[in-house]
Amino acid sequence: MSATAKPAAIQNPAHPLSPPEIVVPHAVPQDERVWVPQAPIVWFRPLMLNTVNGQWCNLLRVRRAGVLSRHRHPAPVHGYVIKGSWRYLEHDWVATEGSYVFEPPGETHTLVVDPDVPEMITFFNISGCMYYVDEKGNHTGFEDVFSKIDMCRQHYTAAGLGERFVDQFVR
Repeated sequence: MSATAKPAAIQNPAHPLSPPEIVVPHAVPQDERVWVPQAPIVWFRPLMLNTVNGQWCNLLRVRRAGVLSRHRHPAPVHGYVIKGSWRYLEHDWVATEGSYVFEPPGETHTLVVDPDVPEMITFFNISGCMYYVDEKGNHTGFEDVFSKIDMCRQHYTAAGLGERFVDQFVR
């Protein structure tokens, strides 16, 4: 190929059974209605909800300091801090803007946003579920990709976006 030749696209780039890709312009949304309330000071913005693998990718946003949740994961979690910072009570590190965090399966931790952080936004790629526990490690609840979809449908209906708004993120 010469230096001035334009590369050609592949004729059949996807297998016929492959689901369509997802491209989310403005991953940090301009429309506040896209943020789904998860807890009193916590919202999430779905990016991909994978019903085949039991996985989801979302942005987690917190706009006030506090203990968010104590939970365990049966599968790995990957996180990337976009804005602000957070930490786990069980560790001595702080995840700050630009930090990547790998959470191994089987670990229980307590997510905290400190008082000097006005807003935290982190991208999380979660497989399996969030298994919520109390301070003694007793099970108190869970979230998985299906409960996340249900939360989105309920919120988007109430927010005027319609229950099918979430379908664009489901694979």
